[in-house]
Amino acid sequence: MTPAEALRLAREKDLDLVEVASKADPPVCRLIDYGKYQYEQTKRERQARKAQKQIEIKEVRLRPKTSEHDTEVRVRQARKFLESGAKVKVRLRFRGREIQHPQVALKILEDFAERLSDVGEVEIRPNMEGRSLLMILAPISKSKASKKTSSPQSSKSQKDKPKAESTS
Repeated sequence: MTPAEALRLAREKDLDLVEVASKADPPVCRLIDYGKYQYEQTKRERQARKAQKQIEIKEVRLRPKTSEHDTEVRVRQARKFLESGAKVKVRLRFRGREIQHPQVALKILEDFAERLSDVGEVEIRPNMEGRSLLMILAPISKSKASKKTSSPQSSKSQKDKPKAESTS
């Protein structure tokens, strides 16, 4: 119908004429209550924002001279963070001449990641940022975790089955 007819019809029904698809040929319009439409649109956006999962990043700080027991405490903390679904930023801070031996720090971070390999995976490899060496660990997704646990079980169940003996 013509735009004039559509406007007349919208006024009669006390609604608004809203262009839905302007690129279509001919353009598509609808008769709707525009205020109600806007309200429902913002309501949908609010629900979508609420449904989004905010990923937290927790930080664990170490030094090259951190003792073994203190490192264990940090590993336990990081494990708890990863199990709760947060990412973990491991920062190894250098002071003074400690920065002359980055290989020691890399070994510490690799060991840290190895201890948490069952609950987390390295998302960003260790890299220097100022006087710190940073590494980010992300929790292992449930689909990857189930694949890791299912593969050893399936091979174990095949070993446990007795082989059929042939009767001749």
